[in-house]
Amino acid sequence: MNLNPTTGLDFGALLLRVSLGIVLIAHSLYLKLMVFTLGGTAQFFVSIGLPGWLAYVVFLMEAVGGILLILGYQVRAVAVALIPILLGATWAHWPNGWLFTAENGGWEYPLFLTVISGAVALIGAGAYVALPAEKRAGHGFSSNVSRGAG
Repeated sequence: MNLNPTTGLDFGALLLRVSLGIVLIAHSLYLKLMVFTLGGTAQFFVSIGLPGWLAYVVFLMEAVGGILLILGYQVRAVAVALIPILLGATWAHWPNGWLFTAENGGWEYPLFLTVISGAVALIGAGAYVALPAEKRAGHGFSSNVSRGAG
């Protein structure tokens, strides 16, 4: 399969945003809801000095944000909105050390997700989206970047 630069960029944008979306859904629906429960997540937030209600906001932002990223809807805005959530996760894991394999997880993984979210915000959705934010005049990555779509 020969990829021209535009197609390669569009596939790269798709891969980044879908991967980030899947991780966010796993961390919200599976980890926070099923494993720790929302109440348990709220208790954890309180234990590190955050208000318990913030756990519910984080849960919703991760779940909805993950879905929107996968669908390709308002990708830039969603990715930017997720950066404070991911920086908060980095802060929460900071005392555990660098490696995420450390007890209670380190800060390397949430920081990496923060960087990926920033990259998705800069790159945008690309051409391959299920729910376009707007009707695009052209196809491909370059038209999205030049018009700020995604």
